[in-house]
Amino acid sequence: MAEALGIEHLTDLSAGEAVAAFFTPLIIFAVFFLAQLVLPARRVTGYVKDRETGEPRNYRLNGLPVFVLAHLVWALGLIPRDWFYRSSLWAVLGGTVFCAIFAVWSVFTQPPGEIQNPGLALWEGRSQELQLFNNRIDIKMWWYVVGGTMLSLNALSGAAWHHNQFGDNANPGIYLYAAFWTFYTFDYFIWERVQLYTYDLIHEHIGFKLWWGGLVAYGWLFILPLWGMAAHPDPGFSTGWTYLWLIGVCVLFLGGWTIGRGANLQKYTFKRWPDRKFLWVEPEYIDAGERKILCSGWWRPARHFNYLGEGILAVSFALVFGHFGNLWAWTYSIFVVSFFTVRQRFDEKACAQKYGPEKWAEYQERVPYRIFPGIY
Repeated sequence: MAEALGIEHLTDLSAGEAVAAFFTPLIIFAVFFLAQLVLPARRVTGYVKDRETGEPRNYRLNGLPVFVLAHLVWALGLIPRDWFYRSSLWAVLGGTVFCAIFAVWSVFTQPPGEIQNPGLALWEGRSQELQLFNNRIDIKMWWYVVGGTMLSLNALSGAAWHHNQFGDNANPGIYLYAAFWTFYTFDYFIWERVQLYTYDLIHEHIGFKLWWGGLVAYGWLFILPLWGMAAHPDPGFSTGWTYLWLIGVCVLFLGGWTIGRGANLQKYTFKRWPDRKFLWVEPEYIDAGERKILCSGWWRPARHFNYLGEGILAVSFALVFGHFGNLWAWTYSIFVVSFFTVRQRFDEKACAQKYGPEKWAEYQERVPYRIFPGIY
């Protein structure tokens, strides 16, 4: 099976290495938990309100120092630089098992909620927030620190494995791919507080879906294209076409990042300071009682314009390998485009309920496109 898929190199582990790979996620989870617990952090308030006090919840944010420390450990070779990539298959299996155990604990230690079916409750979760050690650790933010950091380290580890295999015939797109993910996750930690104003923090419950999604899918499976593509050498373009390919992909990546980051930062600014300009853009909004619907700047072209940015990024992640016809290169792109196309429909229903159907209809009339201006 692995040979047919072109990932037999990921099965080349001894029995001892396979056991170590299975437990690698658990070790990572524990080390990152301890690092977040003991490293200095800044205390900030978020958007979500404590249901008991009615006040905004308090968070400790130290994702950036954790990210930097983890990359320093990897760069110094304190662990084999290609280990995270080589151990991917068994790590995903082990991470899934441990996430299932954690989900059972986080769900069935909470009071029963609206979901009565135990299986569905385990999947969806019961509580929306879970903070430990006198609020020093917020589980959702811990997921993002682990997931984001491991996403970058797994991509870098794949690039290290690729370099060891091919040397002078290595694909420069593999290195660029690792650089893209490292930049993307580093940027996330620079703006870590913005995550407190996103859908997952505000609406999602803590069940297996988010345990697995925040840790295993985000940390290990977002580099799925690399499983197949790291085994391929340089695509063999001429010098001129190589420059055109690599520069073009960088432009595409930066364009997608600009849209996604710009839209999210504008919404974050609007939620905290509704009347403040974002850069040079005056906020325009539809007043929906106690809530306001932003419809200027990045949120004028489409109602979910940030998803377009993520889609463009995903396409750049596929094209960066230079093997354009290889399906492995497109696995992440297919997932992202499909995911956000479906998710925006759930977002629309939630927004209609949140703002009221009349106000949401008014917003739909003012901003008629969902994701892609002029097309969809």
